[in-house]
Formats: sequence, structure tokens, C-alpha cells
Amino acid sequence: MNATLEAAGIIAAARRNRMPLDSVPGAAAPRTEAEGYLIQDALHGLLAADFGARVGYKIGCTSAVMQQYLGIPHPCSGGVFAKGVHGSGVSLPAKNFVRVGVECEIAVRLARDLPAATVPFTADTVSQAIADYLPAIEIVDDRYSDWQTIGAPTLVADDFFAAGCVLGTPVARAAAPDLLDVIGRAVINGVEVGRGTGADVLGHPHQALAWLANHLAATGKTLRAGEIVLTGSLVKTVWLGSGDRVTMELEELGSVDISFL
Repeated sequence: MNATLEAAGIIAAARRNRMPLDSVPGAAAPRTEAEGYLIQDALHGLLAADFGARVGYKIGCTSAVMQQYLGIPHPCSGGVFAKGVHGSGVSLPAKNFVRVGVECEIAVRLARDLPAATVPFTADTVSQAIADYLPAIEIVDDRYSDWQTIGAPTLVADDFFAAGCVLGTPVARAAAPDLLDVIGRAVINGVEVGRGTGADVLGHPHQALAWLANHLAATGKTLRAGEIVLTGSLVKTVWLGSGDRVTMELEELGSVDISFL
């Protein structure tokens, strides 16, 4: 077995068993983020039987608050899987996660492909491929013994904390407000714990989408019509436990809710 498949197998087993990942041992450990993304590709094939097909992507570290929190000064991406996508109002067992957290996001659903052959992508060109926007909660899972020391290559290999999402009612692109002005509020058990704006996401969520399209195109991949993209959190991650109720309010886009049992 080569090192990429060995690492993907170790990470997949930890995900399935909800066991904190210490590190990927020996020669299988990714040394660079590029190696991390190769492992991530292999991991996606291994996870499909448990988590369903990949139906989109999440982008992490797109805001200053998240880059400072994670100590990574640039965006990173991970997969979103069918069985992890939920509608607003869902209740999930906290025990299904190692340490569950939530983030406040603007999601997009694509109306058409963004093929690798049409690079470079810009905020303007990717905006034309968007069908609608959705208020979203990204569900993240701190499934590491110590994420602060495990290193960005391994975080990338393991989908960068991704554990699912909750999506609200879609708003058609033509009817959407200026995303720069959208204010997102994270409300936990009725108390606001964070807020940010669309401008905090790489200057505009379309910039984050362009980054992802160019990042994927660099390895010959294409963003596809119908895929969901979580463009990055407007607020710092909020870590939760059993009994917590979450509402993310995105001004003029709507709100979205989840509870953890």
C-alpha cells in the first residue's frame, strides 16, 4: 500500500469510529498541504460508503478571525457529503461527534459547471454560475487529540474539520442582497456569541468561490452544477455540547437552526 492510501485509511477509520486522531504515523504523514490534498482525494473514495457521495465543498480560513484562530493565513478546502447535509430545524446527537462546533456561513448552489479549462476564475465570472444563496451552518468536528499541533497538511487531508452542514431556504441570485452588507449573527441558546459580515469572507464570498474554482482547476477538477459550496465562516467557531440550540441569522438571506441532543 502506498503512503497516500495508508494515510487515507487511517483517517477514514478514525472518522468512522469517532476516535480522536493523534497524527498519521511514519512515512504516511503528509508533509505539505499538496500531499494533504492527495490524501483527501483518496479519503473521499473511502468515506462514500458511510457518508454518501460528495455533493460539494467547504472552504475554511476565509476570514481574518478564522485565520487568526487556526493560525493558517490562507484558505483551505474539504468535502461535503450527502448524509451530512440537513435542513433547518434538525436535531442531532452530540455523541455523533468527537467535539462538535458550528460556524455561520453563506452557502451557494451552482447553476452550471466551472470547468478547469476556463481558468483563471474571478469573483465576477464565478458569480454568473451561482443559482442561489442559502443561509448555512457548517457543522465542524474537532476530531483531533490537539488540532493546534497536528499541522495544516493533516487537517487538509481530513477535510479541515468538515462534519456536515444545515441549509436554510435558498434565495435566488437575482433576488439576493449585496453580500458585502449581509450581517451574520451566531446565537447559541438565545444569546448572541458572534457576528460578522459578508465582506469578512476574503473581501466577498464570491472571492472565496473563485479561490476554490482555481484551486480545484490546478489539479484538473471541475466544480459542477448542483454542487453546494460553503464559502467560509463569518464568525469564530463556537464549540458546543449536548442540549445546545443554535440559530445563525443572515440578514436578508434568512436564518437556519440546529439543536444538539
